[in-house]
Amino acid sequence: MELRCAAHFFVLFLSFTLLLASTRADPHPLQDFCVADFGATGVVVNGFPCKPASNVTSDDFFFAGLSNEGNTSNIFGSSVTPANVLSFAGLNTLGVSMNRVDVAPGGVNPPHSHPRATELIILLKGQLLVGFVSTNNQFFSKVLNPGEMFVVPKGLIHFQYNVGKKKALAITTFDSQLPGVVIASTTLFGSTPTIPDDVLAKAFQVDQKVVTAIKSKFAN
Repeated sequence: MELRCAAHFFVLFLSFTLLLASTRADPHPLQDFCVADFGATGVVVNGFPCKPASNVTSDDFFFAGLSNEGNTSNIFGSSVTPANVLSFAGLNTLGVSMNRVDVAPGGVNPPHSHPRATELIILLKGQLLVGFVSTNNQFFSKVLNPGEMFVVPKGLIHFQYNVGKKKALAITTFDSQLPGVVIASTTLFGSTPTIPDDVLAKAFQVDQKVVTAIKSKFAN
């Protein structure tokens, strides 16, 4: 009887361990590095094919894109500069990436989600209201000052809003080389092809004229 219980416990423990392993944002790398080779052909499952190690240089592990201030002269008053595997090939298979987020006074990095990563936000300049909504519709938020941090669990809708009088600068980090982003407003009202007006009108409990007006703001 004790042996049977021990066997059941071992199977349960093994199943739980495998479940934890499968929930990682990105898989563990199998080599020191795998600089992405975007020109290679073949099946891609996780990450991109590796550049031959003999062709890898120090430049593959260097990225200067986050040193440049983003242009916030747009409808949201914000700019996101990504340092993910698509712009920084050396991140391939390493399971990390970052963004630079510039937000003008009164600007917003609009409600969005990252389906493949948890996000950690650190504010470097200015003042930002950051927040997310949980799956039980509870809103969590905090006003950040320079040096302060806020974490957003994977996949949850969140935003950053500049409540200060000067431009704000934040760095966001992710536990995925390519976290993905789904911006609520542009996804729902600017998709190609468009979501039917009657679906959105019913979902938001508004007249279809309101949906048409909103769609005109996000037309591709």
